[in-house]
Amino acid sequence: MNKKLKFLLTRIIVSAILYIGLALVFHLEVLPISTPWWAELLLYLIPFLIVGGDIIGKAVRGIINGQVFDENFLMTIATFGAFGISEYSEAVAVMLFYQVGEFFQTYAVNRSRQSITEMMDIVPEFANVERDGKLLKVDPDEVSIGETIVIKPGEKIPLDGTVLTGTSLVDTSALTGESVPVQVGPGSEIISGCVNNNGLIKIKVNKEFENSTVSKILELVENASSKKAKMENFITKFARYYTPLVVAAALLLALVPPLFAGADWAEWIKRACIFLVISCPCALVISVPMSFFGGIGAASKIGVLVKGSNYLEALAEMETIVFDKTGTLTKGNFKVTETHPVGISEKELLNIAALAEGYSDHPISKSIKDAYGGDLDLSQIRDTKEISGHGVEAYRGNQTIHAGNDKLMKEMNIKYQPCDSIGTIVYVAVDRRYIGSIVIADTIKEDSPKAIAELKAIGVNKTVMLTGDKKAVGEAVAKKLGIDVVYTELLPADKVNKVEALLGELQGKKKLAFTGDGINDAPVLARADIGIAMGSLGSDAAIEAADVVLMDDNPLKIASIVQIARKTLRIVKQNITFALVVKAVVLLMGAFGVANMWEAVFADVGVSIIAILNSIRTLRVKKFL
Repeated sequence: MNKKLKFLLTRIIVSAILYIGLALVFHLEVLPISTPWWAELLLYLIPFLIVGGDIIGKAVRGIINGQVFDENFLMTIATFGAFGISEYSEAVAVMLFYQVGEFFQTYAVNRSRQSITEMMDIVPEFANVERDGKLLKVDPDEVSIGETIVIKPGEKIPLDGTVLTGTSLVDTSALTGESVPVQVGPGSEIISGCVNNNGLIKIKVNKEFENSTVSKILELVENASSKKAKMENFITKFARYYTPLVVAAALLLALVPPLFAGADWAEWIKRACIFLVISCPCALVISVPMSFFGGIGAASKIGVLVKGSNYLEALAEMETIVFDKTGTLTKGNFKVTETHPVGISEKELLNIAALAEGYSDHPISKSIKDAYGGDLDLSQIRDTKEISGHGVEAYRGNQTIHAGNDKLMKEMNIKYQPCDSIGTIVYVAVDRRYIGSIVIADTIKEDSPKAIAELKAIGVNKTVMLTGDKKAVGEAVAKKLGIDVVYTELLPADKVNKVEALLGELQGKKKLAFTGDGINDAPVLARADIGIAMGSLGSDAAIEAADVVLMDDNPLKIASIVQIARKTLRIVKQNITFALVVKAVVLLMGAFGVANMWEAVFADVGVSIIAILNSIRTLRVKKFL
């Protein structure tokens, strides 16, 4: 509990003790002489100002700044009115119980922030960098790309990079929600924000701090609250007009009957004060954004970053989900399984293909280079050009090498021998002479079939897969996964068109999500209602374009985040309905003189506490993992 919350609790306890004492004294009439009204007023003002002085101060500052109509103003006017008609005990009780509600609200908000606050703790305070043979402790943002940093056991990893020396177990739970440490060694890619458990490791930095994983995560978290759900925006607008209206209604209630019907002033002012207490919109203004914030916090517990409550709301309404295949449903760990050289040896075919793909970091390129296994003399290659969705064109001396799919062969008018093997086929040609093909196979992620099954189990009606692979490969993968619809042999632009066509079918009635990980997926992620990116191995462009980021690339978490979103939306609707119904009933009772100040307190503070406690339920996470 922070100092501010402890101070509020202390004031509540002191005020409550004084209030109970005064109530007993005046109710039991233990004083030997009758107490004048002004003495009773002064005595009750002591606990009132102890517990409510800050509320009055906020109301005054709001009036000075032109922001008059808020809950502080309502509480101040209502309690002052109660004092004005000699309802001293009720005035103190209203302010006391209002502050009890504020205490519960602050405590609940702190709990809902806890998951995200823990995530903010992933920021490293320093980096141990090797310079001129010395180990210096510097700020992470002072380290440049290419420098070597040393991570000692127990330290946070400050920057993204590649392990040069040493082996260790790395705790990734702060990012991914996974409790099992990951083994790293020379050549392992490692991301900032994780904790080095046991071994000393040296890392070559490949990203500056401002572009590192930890920096991007913090930016996403900090901006999440600015993107509000439709329900949040509705409640904000509702409160903006609702509060002035109820103040006007209370004023009419206090003035009209005494002025025009000769009614008792004290009675109708009391009703107006009760009306003001009841009408305070705390339950809605607090619980709705807190529910969404709690949902975002629950998502962060399982290693899922949601960039705003509007995307959480959209996830709850999602009924169609589209997947990119490679790196999303499959591991993206391509391996050469077959070679079909024509007129040359297998080693020569792999060498030429590896040279053509030498400067590419694409998984297919890496698999060809791994299959070749020898040292590549890339100085032979004077220029390369990547042809999106087709392959690469490279120049070796006076020769032109083409390596890619059948579309590339057709576009370059190269006669080739079609290969019917299951997998990604790379056709290779030199000076437009076909020299063979290489078959590369990908493997399905262990959790992908279960992820699709779980999505269908929770009511996602349609699953779609998009891939640039041949029809036979795409359909084989889709069948294994239980995907409803598969579109194959697509270029990046084709994927956008397919998603737009699917959005057209939905006609805005339900939401569509797209899940991908590659740089080519960024336009599709941006076009979908909800873009879900694989964050651990995914490209920066995909993470930037996405609305939701899975920090460990596990598609099984999509079902969990959809359930969290639906639960959050369900709780928000419960709070809105409960608060409006109770307030409407008690407002009518107050206007007709049936409700007293205690019932008004319940309609305000009681409803707020119940709604807040209900909102806390968003933090409870049901995992499929």
